[in-house]
Amino acid sequence: MPTQLKYDTSSAKNTDLALLVEAGKAAQLPELQPEEQAYVQQQVDQEAKLILLNRYSHRVYVVVAPEAKTESLRKEAIRQAGHALLKQLKSDKVAHITLLDKTGTGASLYLAEGIYLSNYTYLKHKTKDTKPSPLQSITVADAQVTEQQVQELAHVLEVVLKIRDLVNEPHSHQTATQLGEQFVELGNEAGFKTEVLDELQIQSLKMGGLLAVNQGSEEPATFTIMEWKPENATNTQPYVLVGKGVVYDTGGLSLKPTPNSMDYMKSDMAGAAAVAGILYAVAKNKLPLHVIGLVPATDNRPGGQAVAPGDVITMFNGMTVEVLNTDAEGRLILADALCFAKKYNPALVLDFATLTGAALRAIGKEASVVMGTAGDEVMGALKKAGEEVHERLVEFPLWDEYKKQLESDVADLKNIGGVDAGAITAGKFLEVFTSYPWVHFDIAGTAYLLSEDSYRGKLATGTCVRLVYNYLSALAR
Repeated sequence: MPTQLKYDTSSAKNTDLALLVEAGKAAQLPELQPEEQAYVQQQVDQEAKLILLNRYSHRVYVVVAPEAKTESLRKEAIRQAGHALLKQLKSDKVAHITLLDKTGTGASLYLAEGIYLSNYTYLKHKTKDTKPSPLQSITVADAQVTEQQVQELAHVLEVVLKIRDLVNEPHSHQTATQLGEQFVELGNEAGFKTEVLDELQIQSLKMGGLLAVNQGSEEPATFTIMEWKPENATNTQPYVLVGKGVVYDTGGLSLKPTPNSMDYMKSDMAGAAAVAGILYAVAKNKLPLHVIGLVPATDNRPGGQAVAPGDVITMFNGMTVEVLNTDAEGRLILADALCFAKKYNPALVLDFATLTGAALRAIGKEASVVMGTAGDEVMGALKKAGEEVHERLVEFPLWDEYKKQLESDVADLKNIGGVDAGAITAGKFLEVFTSYPWVHFDIAGTAYLLSEDSYRGKLATGTCVRLVYNYLSALAR
């Protein structure tokens, strides 16, 4: 059962309680007895960050509010404190915790966020040693925040965990068709419309990139269209989200170079999952915005009919592409979807993809790469939203000089550049298929982690859902 995030105006008697307090005021908490205040002061003097008071009928956890250079870093430090608190709550087998912010800043939301996102494990396919977390609910009892704020956050965090489940699901249980079915279920839960186009419909649309990548597979491709269009939408032109839905990637005939480099390629649809997650959060919270999600989905296999290096394919917009590396497949399916997005006359298109190892090598797992044509105002707002939730963005240039690497001798362009600037030339390839304000997110470094990283956890992170929801909610306001 997922963690419940709730709101209350006060804390119930004898309930396990977490108090967030500034270091200088920790010993003055009116919720503590004099001897407890003295003990807390002693611990604070020794620079303790988390102090446990066992009252036997219940426990009180004093969380010392961390200091930071900026407001966004302070919020992140509080989320990290939530991660540390959860470890103690698990050790104490706490089922329900109430949070009370004594700093007067509404910081209990960030503490709750850190606890909630840390309280995730993927146990679906385990039959032994399954130990779900004892923590069942988090109650925010904070006069500085409203019930609406808590409910809004709950819907966003709820879908982050749903998206982690989608990305963690192995390909043996998730084909392109099954992924489309999952999107239909999410749409039914949240209230957005979902249409899944089958192979015949994709063929009739002449989506040559998606069909080419799918040639080596025994499973058909799908193209999913999700739409949230409330009657009170404030935008006349929709915001369109596009996600790479490669449910498993072997590299095709250009097999991945090392034996373990495809072990985790079930995660190559993390961009598609992010799109569905953003739509879910937008619909659940009833943002007055018209938002559309597009997901081309397939696996990439070296079957007998697989597209081969040197083949030329014709894309949705009629352009021809020389495929020199079949492991550069994500950009081929995204290009068709980006062309398709034009029919909506979008105000802005954002695409999300675990696109290049070059992005990971350039900046690691600490941030996602972005580039695009939407202009400084949009890019600045996205970066600000990223700082707010600590899903930071690093902008790469899209200078015209990079396009020279994509010139082909036999087609309009080729699908890979040279050995340098791989993340940028991938973005430059996608740019060719856009004719509207557009931003590309390369989330190869942030979507899936092989070791635990605080509340982001291990394996799927659900990246970009919180970031883009915050960006869109700011636009709605």
